[in-house]
Amino acid sequence: MSSSNRKLFSPRTEMIIAEPDLQPAPRRPAIACPEIPAFAAEDDLGSIRAAFQPSPARVLRQAWRENEEADFAPATVRLGWRGEMFLVFAELTDADIATTATAPNERLWELGDAFEMFLKASGQDAYVEFQVAPNNQRLQMRFGESLSGVLLPGELFRSRTWVQPESQQWFVFAQIPAASIDRAPASLRGAQWRCSFARYDYTRGRREPVISSTSPHTRPDFHRQQEWDLVRFGF
Repeated sequence: MSSSNRKLFSPRTEMIIAEPDLQPAPRRPAIACPEIPAFAAEDDLGSIRAAFQPSPARVLRQAWRENEEADFAPATVRLGWRGEMFLVFAELTDADIATTATAPNERLWELGDAFEMFLKASGQDAYVEFQVAPNNQRLQMRFGESLSGVLLPGELFRSRTWVQPESQQWFVFAQIPAASIDRAPASLRGAQWRCSFARYDYTRGRREPVISSTSPHTRPDFHRQQEWDLVRFGF
C-alpha cells in the first residue's frame, strides 16, 4: 500500500482507492531477471538462498528522504524465474518481528511487519499488489485503470517465510505464476514487467512504521508506477 495514508477502504465493496499520479519519471536501464535453477529443497532456506545468489540484490531504501530514518533497517530482494513462475526472495533485517494477522486478505500493512510486491505486465493497465506477513499470511489485490483495488480470493501465489528473531531477520520466498499477472504464454522467457518491492517495518513503542522500497520514489507512495523498475525475463 501507499504510505501516504490517503487510500480509502470500503469493507462493503472490498475496494481500495489509490490516488493517481502519472507524472513522468527519468528512464532507467531495465533489470535482467535471471533464470533460477531448481532448488535442492523448496522448504530449505539455505538451498533457496544459494540458488538466488547469481541474481543481483535490489536494495530497499527511502529515496524520498535526504537521509534515512534513524530506525531504518536494511532489506534486499533478489528476482528470478523458471518456466512460467516468477520467483522472489527477500531478506529483511528487523529488530522486532511481529504481526497480528490471522487470516488471508487482512490489511497486513496495518497489522505489523509486511513485505509488499507490486507487479504489472507490459501492455496492461491493471496491476497487482501482493503482501506477505512474517507468519506467511497473504494479501492479494488488483488495481485497474481507475486505481480501484479489489481484494482477490483464492491462491494467486505461494509463499514461505522464515523468522529468525535471534539474528533479527526474516525471509520471504514467493512463487508467482505468470497467469496471475499477465495473459502470458506458458513461459516467462521474453516477457517484461514493471515491478516494485516495499516493506512496512513496525517496532513496538514507535508510533509509525518505517517504510522503504526498491523504487526511487520521490514521495512515499508505492503506487507511483512510473518509478517502478522494468524487469526483463530471459534477455
